[in-house]
Amino acid sequence: MEVAFSGDSVIDGGDGGGVSKSLAVIACTAMAILYVAILYAPTLILRLPPPDSFQSHLIRRFICAAISSVTSLIACSLILPIQWGKSHLSGVYGIRLDHIWQAVVFPLTLTSLMYAGTFILKLLLLLDSGQEDGGNGRSLSLDSIKNVVHEFIESVSSMASDISAWRNFFVAPLTEELVFRACMIPLLLCGGFNTYTVVFLCPISFSLAHLNHLLEYAQRSGSWLKALTIVGFQVGYTVIFGSYASFLFVRTGHLTAPLVAHIFCNYFGIPVIISRRTGMVTVASVAGLLGFIWFLFPLTSPNLYNATTDNCMCWHGYCSWS
Repeated sequence: MEVAFSGDSVIDGGDGGGVSKSLAVIACTAMAILYVAILYAPTLILRLPPPDSFQSHLIRRFICAAISSVTSLIACSLILPIQWGKSHLSGVYGIRLDHIWQAVVFPLTLTSLMYAGTFILKLLLLLDSGQEDGGNGRSLSLDSIKNVVHEFIESVSSMASDISAWRNFFVAPLTEELVFRACMIPLLLCGGFNTYTVVFLCPISFSLAHLNHLLEYAQRSGSWLKALTIVGFQVGYTVIFGSYASFLFVRTGHLTAPLVAHIFCNYFGIPVIISRRTGMVTVASVAGLLGFIWFLFPLTSPNLYNATTDNCMCWHGYCSWS
C-alpha cells in the first residue's frame, strides 16, 4: 500500500507500513529513554563538574534536550521507509508552514474551553482588585485596565529574561513535541498500530519520561510519599494531555497544533474546576468541558488544515479519520 503525505512525501508501507510493530515500539522506547537519560550524561558520563548556577544547569539541559531531539529525528528518518517526493522530510514530522494560522487559532480556541473556569476566576479576581481601587477613590475601569496592561507588559518582559520561562514555554514544549509526537507517532502508525491505539499508547512513554522528577521532588520535600503523590498526579495529567496532543497531531497532520496547546497548558497550569468563593467557576468549567467535547471534532477537522483530504490515505491518518 502506498501512503502519501499531502501528495508529497510518499511512504511505501506494505501491510505493516514498512516497519514492524516490535521495531516501532523499541525505537519509541529508546527515544523516551534517551530523552531522559541524556539529561544526566554531562555529570555521569562526561564527568563534567556540577553547574555553578541554576541558569547554567538549565542551559546544559537545553543542550542535552536539543541533542536528544535531533538524534531522534535522524533515527526516525532512517527507520521510516520514506521515498522522496516533492516535499522535505519535515512534512512527515508535521513541520509545515501551510495552514499555519489554522494550526494556531483552532487548537488554542479548543484548548481554552477547558480553562473556562480559570478565566472566570481570574476575571473575578480582577474585578475585586478594581473594586478595591474604586474604594480608594480611583477610577474603577481606567485604573483596572491600566494595571492589567502594565502587568501584562511586565510579565512578557520578565519571561524574555527568565531562564525558567524559556524552559517551560519554549525548550520543553518544542523538544517534547518533536520526540513524542513528530517522531513516535509516524513510527507507530507505520508499524501498523491503529489510530486510536497510537493516540493512547504514545502518551504512556511521554508520561513515564516525567518520572525523572521523582528524586528531585523527594530531595526538595524530604518525603518520598509526598514526592510519589506529586509525580503520580503529574504522570496522570501528562497521560491525559499527551493523548490530547497526539489526537491533535494525528487529526491535523500539523506539529504546530499540539505545540501551541502544549505552551498554552504550560502557561496556565492545571485548569481550575472548583472555587470556594463562587459556583460560577464550576458552572463555567462544566460549560467549557461540554463546549470542548462539542467542538473537539469540528475544530480538528482535517479539511481545515490540509489542501485536500480526498482519495488518499495520508501519512498521519487524517484523510481516513473523519
